[in-house]
Amino acid sequence: MGVGRRLFSRLPTNPRCQLCAAPFAGVGGAVMRTIGKKQSGLNPNVCTSCERQLQNRRGGAEVETSTLFADIRGSTALGERLSPSDFRATLSRYYSVASDVVYEHSGVVDKFVGDELVAVFPPFLGANHARRAVDAATSLLRRTGHGDLEGPWVPVGAGVHTGRVWFGTVGEGSHVEITVLGDVVNTTARLASAAASGEVLVSVDAARAARIDDSVLEHRSLELKGKEVATEVVSIRVAGAEG
Repeated sequence: MGVGRRLFSRLPTNPRCQLCAAPFAGVGGAVMRTIGKKQSGLNPNVCTSCERQLQNRRGGAEVETSTLFADIRGSTALGERLSPSDFRATLSRYYSVASDVVYEHSGVVDKFVGDELVAVFPPFLGANHARRAVDAATSLLRRTGHGDLEGPWVPVGAGVHTGRVWFGTVGEGSHVEITVLGDVVNTTARLASAAASGEVLVSVDAARAARIDDSVLEHRSLELKGKEVATEVVSIRVAGAEG
């Protein structure tokens, strides 16, 4: 899967299959259709080829991996300032950029929930899943304009965490989806909610797994909603980003 996914991810255009990264649109989509890969009519997040594999091989497993959540800061206020059409265009641009960043770092787009990206970086898609997740998060901040002199075109905050999750399929009948479940996922969501615009909050577990030199980074101890003990994190900001 890894070789094919890296090849398919270089072809335009989003949206793509969650699993193999085969494009559904543009020239790349046309090429994929010639080899039998097109967007499933039952599950638009996967191609027909991967859908057949999901239906034949359901299930999943607990794996050590890293997850990334990222969302737009102040999306309600942004929606008030923009016309409905402009707001929709901004979200579409954000979805496209975020998806590209995840695929470029050998990750899987689990879903978009409103303005929130949920992504996972499985170990079987490349080395050092924690580093890929952190690099994807910082790349997303750069691609949304954090660090630019004029400021971001959309304000984004992100969280990254590492640990054991359940990764696999859920659903019955013809509706089967790939997802990740577990406390790691919930913690990552809380980190993203706590991050400021232009900031990635990385759990100490993820930072260590990514081999990040955190000696020059800000350390925090966060009381996250629903967590009984404090979560230790480091803060990474893209140069020039506003807090």
